[in-house]
Amino acid sequence: MTVDPWNDLTAAAVEAMGHAYAPYSHFPVGAAALVEDGRLVTGCNVENAAYGVGLCAECGLGSQLHLTGGGRLTHFVCVNGDGDVIMPCGRCRQLLFENGGPDLLLLTVSGVRRMDQVLPDAFGPEALDAAHHDD
Repeated sequence: MTVDPWNDLTAAAVEAMGHAYAPYSHFPVGAAALVEDGRLVTGCNVENAAYGVGLCAECGLGSQLHLTGGGRLTHFVCVNGDGDVIMPCGRCRQLLFENGGPDLLLLTVSGVRRMDQVLPDAFGPEALDAAHHDD
């Protein structure tokens, strides 16, 4: 990756989007992220006739992250079928927060934003730790 990783990440997200399975919504999505150790992880959405069990591109990306050694995400982008940058949905913002924390950088429709800007006051592992200390 270059010093400015956004072009490479967007290209990887577009490539991942080409593998999406979206026969119902016709809205393919691809996602790509950098891991703190320099790995690139990607994902695409996979729909299902039972709509509620479809998987967002971010789900596949998270699985690939853990399958290939885990770590923390540092940079993230997702694109639609036209290759345009889109915002991750609320569920996916939570998945990204879990794997990247508040410092994760996202390329958004409004430019580069930190995770804590696109998911302020996020629920994370610290909230569970605090609950366990209350026992």
